[in-house]
Amino acid sequence: MKTDQIYKLFTESNGISTDSRTVTDGQLFFALWGDNYNGNKFIADALEKGASWAVIDDPAFETEKTILVDDTLAELQALATHHRKEMNVEVLAITGSNGKTTTKELTAAVLSRKFKVHSTYGNLNNHIGVPLTILSAPADTEMLVIEMGASHVGEIRTLCLIAKPDYGIITNISPAHIEGFGSFEGVIKAKIELYEHLRKINGIALYNDKDPILSEKIYRLVNRAVPFSDPTGVGLVIDSVQSEMNLKMIAKYQQKTYNISTHLFGKYNIENIRAAIATGLFMGVDMKDIIDEVEKYVPQNNRSQIKVTKNNTLICDSYNANPVSMRLAIESFAALKAEKKVCILGDMLELGDKSEEEHIGIHKVLSDHNLQDVILVGPVFCKVSAGFRFKTFRDISRLKEFFKTKPLKGNHILIKGSRGIALEQLYDIL
Repeated sequence: MKTDQIYKLFTESNGISTDSRTVTDGQLFFALWGDNYNGNKFIADALEKGASWAVIDDPAFETEKTILVDDTLAELQALATHHRKEMNVEVLAITGSNGKTTTKELTAAVLSRKFKVHSTYGNLNNHIGVPLTILSAPADTEMLVIEMGASHVGEIRTLCLIAKPDYGIITNISPAHIEGFGSFEGVIKAKIELYEHLRKINGIALYNDKDPILSEKIYRLVNRAVPFSDPTGVGLVIDSVQSEMNLKMIAKYQQKTYNISTHLFGKYNIENIRAAIATGLFMGVDMKDIIDEVEKYVPQNNRSQIKVTKNNTLICDSYNANPVSMRLAIESFAALKAEKKVCILGDMLELGDKSEEEHIGIHKVLSDHNLQDVILVGPVFCKVSAGFRFKTFRDISRLKEFFKTKPLKGNHILIKGSRGIALEQLYDIL
């Protein structure tokens, strides 16, 4: 069956499912493959739960309610590409090494004051998540805000072919996931694939003109560019102000001054907020509505979250980590005025042959800021920490055992590390 025929079934369905455990009546089930599973094996479950059809790529599982294709993932992407062509929407794509999920959520919230917005759920930003975001957009959607992640060169280019963004934001480019890209130059090459797409379609890039890498690439690659500091032909100035836990800022625009209080921790979130405010202004959202959305936004998914427990105040930033985001989190935490402070840091993953060097660099950041109570978790930190005064634990289970006998109380605690270290398991303990 060809894509246009499957598309007709899609328009008559109740949407797409790729998980037989959550499929509902009238959905199309796509039997995707993973490292440890074969979705074709679950089509019977999906059909029993009400799926109208199952798209498969293994003829051994054919039934009267299956559609056999060469590759289910490729067909899912083709279906999303087809649907994007049929949609009367504008698309804003957001990528970057740090802050893309927070920027996406803030920007989607701001734009929702003027448009019917559909955006990436959580961080489903890859070759599966982007198609699912497009295919799950309600019929009345006016603006799609799509987060795009990448761990190899060429991935952003592929996602752009599917989503066809009209606008784009690269939050920043830093040494993240170097293992997949080969080098920092590889990271740059991968991220600017979004700019290359915008150049081809004469699209618009909104960019952080304080970032030297982005500023240099913009003028080489993009015909139409809008700086965060001047989104409407009127200067926009945003600075942080002295605050305790929650980030506070002052914005100046059209000869007016606005005080902004957020639920976010850390000055490193200023650039994410600048992106959302500048984009909102460029798209015609009123400044007061923009600030209202920024102030209402409460971070989720262990990103710059502040949690007050009965024992401690936690700064939960354990979803992801790379050398730049780790350094910025430490710097913001060091500036926090608190009597008792503890850093719990996990390994930064996917740094390839730069891994030990970058972890040693974090030691220097900790020492430069005179942070005394530090706990490091993960095999890389353990390997490079010999001779340092910091406590080290090879994995999270050993640290949890330690806290059973030596609990922490009355502290402000920064918890930061890559998702694979699973530092979020500490929240209930602390």
